[in-house]
Amino acid sequence: MRVMFGAVLGCLLWSTTVFAQQATEDVEAQQGISQPAPASDVRVIFDVSGSMRENDPERLSASALELLASLLPADSRGGLWLFGERVENPLPVGPVDRRWRERARSLAPALVDYQQYTDIEAAIRAASEAPGGERHLVLLTDGVIDLEPAGGSKSVRDARSRRVLLEELAPTLADRGVTIHAIAFSPQADLALVERLAQSSQGLAALAQTPEDLLRGFIDIFERIFPTDQVPLGDNRFPIDPEVESFSALLFHEPDAAPPVLVGPGGRRYTPKDLPAGASWQRQPRFDLITVPSPEEGEWRIEGELEDDSRVSVISPLVLKTSDLPATLYQGFDLPVEAWLDREDDASLTSGQHQDMRVTVELQALDGSVLAESPLTQTTSGNARFSGVLPAPSLTGNARLVIDAEGASVHRQRVQAVNVLPAISARREAGQVWLEAEHPALNASNTRLSATLQGESLPIEAFDERRWRVTLPELPAELGVPLLLEAEIDLAGESRALHLPRLLLNPDGRILLDEARLDGAELTSRDLPATPGEAVTPTGSDGFDADGAADRVVGAINALPGKARQLVRGLGDQPRSWLVGVALGMALAILALWGLRARRLRQQPRQPSRQPSQPHPRRHSEEPHV
Repeated sequence: MRVMFGAVLGCLLWSTTVFAQQATEDVEAQQGISQPAPASDVRVIFDVSGSMRENDPERLSASALELLASLLPADSRGGLWLFGERVENPLPVGPVDRRWRERARSLAPALVDYQQYTDIEAAIRAASEAPGGERHLVLLTDGVIDLEPAGGSKSVRDARSRRVLLEELAPTLADRGVTIHAIAFSPQADLALVERLAQSSQGLAALAQTPEDLLRGFIDIFERIFPTDQVPLGDNRFPIDPEVESFSALLFHEPDAAPPVLVGPGGRRYTPKDLPAGASWQRQPRFDLITVPSPEEGEWRIEGELEDDSRVSVISPLVLKTSDLPATLYQGFDLPVEAWLDREDDASLTSGQHQDMRVTVELQALDGSVLAESPLTQTTSGNARFSGVLPAPSLTGNARLVIDAEGASVHRQRVQAVNVLPAISARREAGQVWLEAEHPALNASNTRLSATLQGESLPIEAFDERRWRVTLPELPAELGVPLLLEAEIDLAGESRALHLPRLLLNPDGRILLDEARLDGAELTSRDLPATPGEAVTPTGSDGFDADGAADRVVGAINALPGKARQLVRGLGDQPRSWLVGVALGMALAILALWGLRARRLRQQPRQPSRQPSQPHPRRHSEEPHV
């Protein structure tokens, strides 16, 4: 946690400069440099429950608050809440000015006034009730709803509070224009709660398991609240056109790496001790931030090793605008996109600034690899507007939408963080699988679901308008089998099928069976060794209990549902030595890879097959998704 709050400090430093630009705003105002319009107010909610005592032993949360005082742009509105079992509002919502920042800095001691319990519902309710227009709540928590005992069953009270928060309060706040962003900076946090809070209000959610995750989560949230144009940074080079009034280069690198060198178009080299006129250079252990006003036109480059999240933001009267970009995308659903160049000054957009322009939209993984892409075409000849459709995403997790507009004399990008969710999610409880429509347009009246387990259809019961229940047959715990799910939906007068990824039941089972095939092809299986720490006792001359392994395989096959059992019943007629050979071969092959494979199976639902080179976005929810 000490390192993670160090990342927060760095993130706030960058946000302070890129978005607020407090250190240079007076100079830029005198120079006539345009500033982006302030966004709606931001309310930051700090968790000060008892677990924070262990997760922040160095008390770096107080240092984070010191920099948070400089986070918001001038003339915006902000407020600060603290919560444990009580909710306190030591800094009410108000205009962000010098006095507001001083009051925020004075609250550092309150962050170590820990409380025993965690009432997330009360904190969200209190922060959202303060008067205001369109609001953004930023929740930082490392726990789950944990209410103070007050008679009756505590677990029932905790569950009721969670249900009220998700099913009543969050939808109401969304209707009132309140957006909830959430960062869970502990794996013990209620990750499903964090995700659903953000989804209900078109906010962003992230799980920060590393300092880099936490830094990225903050940047993504504040870029959504305070959007700004970027220019592409590739091969450590970026273009600056005559319209750019200033740029800020956020350059990530390994901790305590040597400072990079900034090289201008004319070849002049700049370092922290040798800067262009009016420029600033902030050095931090994990990144450098360089702000250059009135930059020279041409290609700039950077000497040094940079991390993937490095970026260059620009301030210019020529801006790239887009249609509303949602914070949540869904598997199986395309995204219409429109983009255009516009000016925010009195000048007119020249025909040369949008002629021969190439505009594209991409969905990128967090490492920058492209998951989906599409060109945008001009709506009419001579028009500066471009439109197109991004193909439906195939993977879930955190990703980024990148709108790129490149012409002969100008290049702009707009980057928007998104959460990609399944259209229908699934979770297993005891002998049932619960399915829930995540996409807001899906419900029991327009969605028909089917479930197949090893070739046999299972009944599906509609529990309410957006949830279904599948009752599973009894399966031995050591047998892992896939549940195949499909959906047929009727939307906008059209019917289409959604082929949902299969859900692996009993992923920790020693024997994992692939889908039984009706064409008679043999059933494949993988026999995993004992769980870590459980000894495998050698009984045979070769150190392997062949008879025990064979009995285990035969027992698992006999436990299959009817059709699959019939399909493989013929295996029982094969010589017993055949089964022994299979078990021995599988055990020897899997034992070497057990550590890695077992951990992955416990942490992730089974994913659809994909090419080995295809990246997978970072997941932020432990709740298994279809």
